[in-house]
Amino acid sequence: MSLQRILVVAPAWVGDIVMAEPLTRLLKDRPSLVEVDVLAPRATLPLAQRMSAVDKTFELSLGHGQLELGTRYAFGKMLRSGQYQQAIVLPNTFKSALIPYWAKIPLRTGWQGESRFVVLNDRRTLSTERYPLMVQRYLALGLAANADVPEQQAPRLSVDERNLEACVASLGLSLAQPVLALCPGAEFGPSKRWPAQHYGQVARAAIAAGKQVWLLGSSGDRQAADEILAAADGVQDLVGRTSLLDAIDLLSVAETVLTNDSGLMHIACAVGSRVIGLFGSSSATHTPPLSETATALSEPVDCAPCFQRECPLGHHNCMQQLSANRVLDALALT
Repeated sequence: MSLQRILVVAPAWVGDIVMAEPLTRLLKDRPSLVEVDVLAPRATLPLAQRMSAVDKTFELSLGHGQLELGTRYAFGKMLRSGQYQQAIVLPNTFKSALIPYWAKIPLRTGWQGESRFVVLNDRRTLSTERYPLMVQRYLALGLAANADVPEQQAPRLSVDERNLEACVASLGLSLAQPVLALCPGAEFGPSKRWPAQHYGQVARAAIAAGKQVWLLGSSGDRQAADEILAAADGVQDLVGRTSLLDAIDLLSVAETVLTNDSGLMHIACAVGSRVIGLFGSSSATHTPPLSETATALSEPVDCAPCFQRECPLGHHNCMQQLSANRVLDALALT
């Protein structure tokens, strides 16, 4: 049986690349023998390394949003030796399709967007009614045009037990009590972030109920983390102290993860944790937390979802009015 080699050009956002994981398994399940390789930016590449169906990963060492035609051309030329039969380009930008084009991959598949008439030769027209979810849109690119996508769409990431043990030891953590993990960040912008004082109220109730609370996020979440720590004694502050791979492993042992609509929300789902996802400016009809134990919470306000980085009206009611008591009810902490 001949080998079919497929290159997946991955998105730059953490949540988006997690939602691409079911596509890699779909490709691997083709009747022919398939090798699935992933090209991803440095920030999201570690996630591809935790996908069971991915054979090889390539790091695209470019800054976010940078064109750098010379670097892309050189990378594409280097990939010609891989003799790929197909490239599936998940981002909708013109520049994301340049490397497969310059790699001379004969079949280059992606959604129509940004005048990609030359760089893609298998351009699909997206029906948002047929594929409302981001994960469905990725899966559809691995199938014939307009095909039905599989019902099983939940992403899965592997957990490194040895790294988990090392993280627990180095960070001074314990697994003796149930863990509530709080993820108060959202890289897209402040409109996605539930207020820190609400997180603090939930943290106090969880600690009073005998649970331990871990606070996870990047160094960019420092301000929100400090506000939560000031509002609740006893929270374990892990913000800025873990790598992306560490976060995958630590979230896998959380009893529950309370999180904004963010990359960590999708990671928590993919490692099997119970997840409560908080939605305001974004919509759970497009990027919901995908697992059987996940719950999406939102507050119906006339202006939501607006999909803006910052509240255009200045009041942030979609998140402000999503009360801590409602979340505590969902956590059974009232």
